[in-house]
Amino acid sequence: RSTLFPYTTLFRSEPLRDKGANDAKRGAIFTKLGNQIAIAARGGTDPSMNSALALAIEKAKAANMPGANIQRAIDRVADKSAAALEEIAYEGYGPGGVGIIIETATDNRNRTLPEVKTALVKNGGRIADAGSVAFQFTRKGVITVEGSGEDLLLQILDAGAEDAAEEDGEMIVYTDQKDLAAVRTALAEQGLVIKDAELQYVPNSVIEVADAETAQKLLKVLDALDDLDDVVNVHTNADITADV
Repeated sequence: RSTLFPYTTLFRSEPLRDKGANDAKRGAIFTKLGNQIAIAARGGTDPSMNSALALAIEKAKAANMPGANIQRAIDRVADKSAAALEEIAYEGYGPGGVGIIIETATDNRNRTLPEVKTALVKNGGRIADAGSVAFQFTRKGVITVEGSGEDLLLQILDAGAEDAAEEDGEMIVYTDQKDLAAVRTALAEQGLVIKDAELQYVPNSVIEVADAETAQKLLKVLDALDDLDDVVNVHTNADITADV
């Protein structure tokens, strides 16, 4: 399971009493997306020449992030007064011994590491030494495409993907990390609907979590990590089969 920002749930029409909470959630999502854009923009501020920036902007637009917010995030590259952002991946273990990789974008690692540790420990997990979890994962491009069926699978593989798997009526497409942008472009040019495209830590093998109590504890850990402003993505090698 690789947790993604819950865009589809954030922007539904909600009762007025929930507006403040939803606005806060939306603001947190925009902060995370802005950090991703700012980091990607280091490779060049022109998205037509910087595929990582183009993907980050596309993700932000899918979350209804205003254009002005996107531009401000790009402009941080040239703003000498802005605090420099670092990309740091932390590693940990959750309930059931599952591995967790926490990707962050931070301007203060002295703030971020304690927050990550606290989110893990308070919810039944623990921080791990660098490298002790990461070897269980491979960095890959992951693209979600609408549709299913063998013909679509062959079309995806012909576009340069390494593999694809059908899941809930969609195709989860895997690429070498350096081929993510090229494969995503090739699929889009064929008229396929791309729902998401990003780099992820994909587990080399999974740990089944069949116990409902353990699964609930694990989801609590993952949610606590996702709620941190500096966390941009959370990945785990858990396969939750329990009914929770």
